[in-house]
Amino acid sequence: MTAPIAIRRLNAADADFAQHLDHLLSWESVSDDAVNQRVLEIIRAVRERGDAALVELTQRFDGLEVASMADLILPRERLELALTRITPAQREALEKAAERVRLYHERQKQDSWTYTEADGTVLGQQVTPLDRAGLYVPGGKATYPSSVLMNAIPAKVAGVAEVVMVVPTPRGEINEMVLAAACIAGVDRVFTIGGAQAVAALAYGTESVPPVDKIVGPGNIYVATAKRHVFGKVGIDMIAGPSEILVVCDGQTDPDWIAMDLFSQAEHDEDAQAILVSPDAAFLDQVAASIAKLLPTMERAEIIKASILARGALIEVADMAQAIEVANRIAPEHLELSVANPEQYLPQIRHAGAIFMGRYTAEALGDYCAGPNHVLPTSGTARFSSPLGVYDFQKRSSIIYCSAAGASELGKVASVLARGESLTAHARSAEYRIAPDAEGK
Repeated sequence: MTAPIAIRRLNAADADFAQHLDHLLSWESVSDDAVNQRVLEIIRAVRERGDAALVELTQRFDGLEVASMADLILPRERLELALTRITPAQREALEKAAERVRLYHERQKQDSWTYTEADGTVLGQQVTPLDRAGLYVPGGKATYPSSVLMNAIPAKVAGVAEVVMVVPTPRGEINEMVLAAACIAGVDRVFTIGGAQAVAALAYGTESVPPVDKIVGPGNIYVATAKRHVFGKVGIDMIAGPSEILVVCDGQTDPDWIAMDLFSQAEHDEDAQAILVSPDAAFLDQVAASIAKLLPTMERAEIIKASILARGALIEVADMAQAIEVANRIAPEHLELSVANPEQYLPQIRHAGAIFMGRYTAEALGDYCAGPNHVLPTSGTARFSSPLGVYDFQKRSSIIYCSAAGASELGKVASVLARGESLTAHARSAEYRIAPDAEGK
């Protein structure tokens, strides 16, 4: 008999449920003072000394013996070589995934628009892509070619002229699938640098690294802290917390499936979060048994166990309506609706990064190849933010083109409001456009 794992059990009927849930969900991604200070020093070094600082910091932190910045630049030919070094099955999978991601994101493209008022005034919006985007990709053993696709392809679909990728290669470890993904996704330039120094280089530019307009992509606490500090100089996608999955199940899905779905996020790291909500208490027991049975078979068993014990939970609710309430309160990164007829609940879901509907839609499919982006809001930020997409690489400019008649009418309104704010230059600027025969009206 497999020993049970002491996964946390909560019941929404308990008086202190809200308190326990808040404690479970609490996550603080803010760096400590030591990390913050170190990052500021690194940013300052890169701003002041450019390439020389990048070479020195890469030698120190990544254990690379490099003589100059030239040793940290990967030409396009090297990306193309990676395509030949991966297996045919790997290349085919990357290409299929890339095509699906591209097709999905093509539907997100926004077009410019205008409309003309009766007096001839034209109002509208012009949509333009960013000039240059920076993509941070974790390196070494924690490599994610899928993230390369998910970050680079929307940028290219948006029309970004140049995508610059940075990826550390600690001790010379190069992941060929990451480089192959970069080739397939159309990445334009690749630098083998990482950490806060790579973020600083992308934000401020060096002799070799061009400054970008926005930095996207995941990273460790040093990368996240650096992104916080350079925000304002450049745009950033988000400050991502640990990976999360919330499964809402009616008790009719195979408990082994649900256990493995929970594992799929718990295996990311010890701080990841996996939660199951169900109105069926007996089903929660079955999933707990599946967790205990399957855990010893997992390659990353220790990480999964630590994650589940620290931040996992099985939550019993009164009914599906309450399950949806709990889901909205959690606002998860990934929400699986593993239920019959999930469509009926979709209108009630207000907060979730991605919604996986039905018993067959494993979250893992979304991570790799379904098409929608896997870069999603974490730590409850789905209450106000959205998945990464084409719209993150486009910006909008307002268009205002007044006719003489339109300027005259708007001028009268602006004059009153500007004088109400004691901004008389505003008022007089508008008043100059008021037609003489309209002044008395």
